[in-house]
Amino acid sequence: MDLLKHLFEQHFHKPVERVQPLQGELGGSGRKIFRLFGETTGAPSEEKLGKKITAIGILYGVREENAAFLEFSRHFRRHGLPVPEIYAEDLDHGAYVEEDLGDTTLFEYLSKHRSGPNIEPGVVDLYRKVIGILPRFQVEAGRNLNYKVCYPRESFDRQSISWDLNYFKYYFLRLAGVPFNEQAMEDDFSRLTDFLLSAPRDYFLYRDFQSRNIMLPHGQPFFLDYQGGRKGALQYDVASLLYDAKADLPPELRQELLDHYLDALAGFVDLKRDAFLHHYYAYVYIRIMQALGAYGFRGFYERKVHFLQSVPYALKNLRWLLHNVTLPIPVPALLDAFHGMLASEKLQGLASDADNLIVRVFSFSFHRGLPADETGNGGGFIFDGRSLPNPGREERFKALTGRDAPVIEYLNQQESVHQFLASVMSLVDASISSYQHRGFKNLMVSFGCTGGQHRSVYLAEQLARHLRGRAGVEVVVHHRELERMESEQAEGRVSAERIGQRIGQSTGI
Repeated sequence: MDLLKHLFEQHFHKPVERVQPLQGELGGSGRKIFRLFGETTGAPSEEKLGKKITAIGILYGVREENAAFLEFSRHFRRHGLPVPEIYAEDLDHGAYVEEDLGDTTLFEYLSKHRSGPNIEPGVVDLYRKVIGILPRFQVEAGRNLNYKVCYPRESFDRQSISWDLNYFKYYFLRLAGVPFNEQAMEDDFSRLTDFLLSAPRDYFLYRDFQSRNIMLPHGQPFFLDYQGGRKGALQYDVASLLYDAKADLPPELRQELLDHYLDALAGFVDLKRDAFLHHYYAYVYIRIMQALGAYGFRGFYERKVHFLQSVPYALKNLRWLLHNVTLPIPVPALLDAFHGMLASEKLQGLASDADNLIVRVFSFSFHRGLPADETGNGGGFIFDGRSLPNPGREERFKALTGRDAPVIEYLNQQESVHQFLASVMSLVDASISSYQHRGFKNLMVSFGCTGGQHRSVYLAEQLARHLRGRAGVEVVVHHRELERMESEQAEGRVSAERIGQRIGQSTGI
């Protein structure tokens, strides 16, 4: 940590005031990621707002991956692509500091702006923008990229494909108990590999082009986690985005976005659509198999069960492919295995458990009693936020709520708040896993504070954000006091100016 602070100070010429860990056990990469806060910047307008200098610090011991990420980042920025600026680095000690792109991923934005298969137009516009940028990575920036720094392979070649297929075979099929004929499967793998390698492969293959690796600072897409990139075929990355399991894009939207991608790609290469589509679905299949291998390794083998929550969505994609796509090569043993996966009671158990749990998250004022549990289960977690610093004591926050940016920033700066949330999330995560395993349908989590306006609202929103997008979890948020006052306002009983005063007079703790 001292090294990251030194790199921060080396770039900004200001000390680090606070460090916030950003990645816990849910991450699968092994990186340690931190947000570093410095003192306010010198611009008068920013001083007035109390704007902090922030950066992201990374600690990771694999030098080759770090070197690839750093070189690729600088190369892409020279081509005007939206990737983070690298502020400082120490490759010998596995540390670097980069631009802070905020906390909102494309996946989180999608999760908040959809209702089942119905996705809001603004999300579709973002996907179109993202997919329109992809050819610039693959073709424009890929032409003069230094592929010598790629790790672990310089290209998506026969060895790379073999690793992915065996990953799927041994860490998913074997551990899930799906039967297959070893030799017949190897014969299919050989035919599939030959077919994949017959596609043009002189382009940059991003490798992990999916919705969690796309950040949205100020609503604009920026891209991360391309350190596994290498030379390869165009089809792989668009397949990664459109068949991103938990994003669960509807088939008609996938087709619309694929058409948009091909239109954008035609501006960079002499595109023959039929030739592209001839190989496309084979790359969709191998990307899904690679992801399933990762889910199996992390979930079945390492016992990190949250990784298995993506499996039902991957199976849904496979079911659609099996009903709608015919590959141009015979792979009977592989298709038998896919059908075996869909029929597997073990895997169907994951799917059925995944659809059951509704988590209701409440904020409330202790002065008005506890929220009622309408499910008949008698309630759930009650967390008391009154021990935390109270924004309601400061005049500038009295008319605001825990959903407003100044209050969020204030509470984000309090170490006690992060410690409180870490404990809450650990308890709730454990309960969710147990509830899903036992087939329960409802979990209630409530946060109370003095007025039900600042701390409890902020805490409820943070937990909801943490849970959204998790397979089998539907998150419903109720801010009881805010909803009550808004209802009264709509009925003309309370003016807009008095809402903050009525629920914000926090004279207690």
